[in-house]
Amino acid sequence: MLKLKEKIGQMLMVGFDGAVAPPYLLDWLACGRIGGVYLFARNVESPAQVKQLVDSCQNAAKYPILAGIDQEGGAVARLRAGFSESPGALALGASRDMQLAEDIAFMMGRELAALGINWNFAPVADVAHKSANPSVGTRSAGADKDLVRDFVIAQIKGFERAGVASTAKHFPGLGNSEIDTHEALAKVSGSLRYLYEEDLMPFRSAIGANVPCIMISHVMFEELDDRYPASLSPRAIDGLLRSELGYDRAVCTDCMEMKAITDGWGAGESAVLAVLAGVDMLLFSHSRARQEAAYNALLGAAESGRISPERIDKSVARIRAMKRRHQLNDRSPLEIVGCETHRSLARKAARAGTVLLRAPERLPIAGPRSRVLCIEFATQLFSGEEDQDCGTDLSRYLRERLPQAESLIVRSENELDMVLAQAEALDAAADILIIATRNAHMLPWQARAAQAMIDRHPGAVLLCLRNPYDAKAISGAGVILCSNGDSAPSLEAAVDAICGDYVPSGKLTVNLEPAL
Repeated sequence: MLKLKEKIGQMLMVGFDGAVAPPYLLDWLACGRIGGVYLFARNVESPAQVKQLVDSCQNAAKYPILAGIDQEGGAVARLRAGFSESPGALALGASRDMQLAEDIAFMMGRELAALGINWNFAPVADVAHKSANPSVGTRSAGADKDLVRDFVIAQIKGFERAGVASTAKHFPGLGNSEIDTHEALAKVSGSLRYLYEEDLMPFRSAIGANVPCIMISHVMFEELDDRYPASLSPRAIDGLLRSELGYDRAVCTDCMEMKAITDGWGAGESAVLAVLAGVDMLLFSHSRARQEAAYNALLGAAESGRISPERIDKSVARIRAMKRRHQLNDRSPLEIVGCETHRSLARKAARAGTVLLRAPERLPIAGPRSRVLCIEFATQLFSGEEDQDCGTDLSRYLRERLPQAESLIVRSENELDMVLAQAEALDAAADILIIATRNAHMLPWQARAAQAMIDRHPGAVLLCLRNPYDAKAISGAGVILCSNGDSAPSLEAAVDAICGDYVPSGKLTVNLEPAL
């Protein structure tokens, strides 16, 4: 029988710094003060190190734990070098191959299971409604709710085959927001009918597919609740998700240390409000002080009667059921992490998700003797990408295939003039100019620079490494290629297409009207 302090602990999942679990975290696990941990790139050095880290947490814990991670594939993935990277949701959607999407999820799940990680914060069930959305982009399978639904179901099946709990996120949908909740509270207006007909479709299907967990967003849907974001809203969780949609498995928050929450409510009060709204598990990613504040506030609210014993017991029962279902009794061997079979599957998926929008007759674009100049924009757009190192693999793949290729990388607007000066010096010797953009449609300075270069070189190749919307923001390119993401296999697939190894057959899943 769990004590009240231990029941509260089961409801907290925490992040921490370092490749080794800090002593205080092991102490918390030993006394049942937290129910699990989740990892970021800051905790990752190698497969063997991650396995040892997770094992140390499990061995220290008084009760079974959940070990979680954001391993969506594509733009959001905490495991990269030494692991099997995969293309993201937009590329998998562009392939239109849901068996491939399931197989990729199974591949990722097998590697997580080998590390002892039994909970993945994927798949993304958001519909990509807006090109100006800073948080969704290539993390969604596309703008068609039916396609997103099919993708979500496929990935839930794949993770479940691997024995890993999946998470449909971010309920009730991030697709119409234009503010990153890492930075501020996002508000969405509009009719509930639209929300029900569009955004909720993939979540309904995830519920039908018995998804083990649903993650709640920090977006405020004003027609649903104009006082609280969804993560703190009884109308969104106990009302819409539980009562109307009939979901009775585990519910977790997005990170409670995002500014959308901390700026308005603070760690302690927000934790209490989330539980009162119907949340089972609260995620605190970074700060020990905020984690302690949340635990103390929850315990105080339970002891005072503000949170009822029945409410706590329901959450604990759901959490324990999720743990029992995903114990990883038959863990894959560590040797499967990063194996050639997995990497080959990822390459296949990346090629299937690459889209050639213009000039298929020009393939191959470059050969071994071609003098290629590639100007790559490696800027990041939102803080959820803080773990991703952009702008390294593309130049390496180009040099491997095209020995005379020169690559220049623009990492910020401040570097632009310097890089353009270097490009001008190299330009005369180049046969082929490649402009590789990342979210230029949302970064005006990047779009202007790319447009100016293409105006001088109308036959240039525009390589859209993130959202395909860049193909609408920049005109005049001779060839337009969309990788639908910039994880390693997608970058490799783009270079392979440029070299004529295959003709991309992927179809866009977002709208670029007016037609190019």
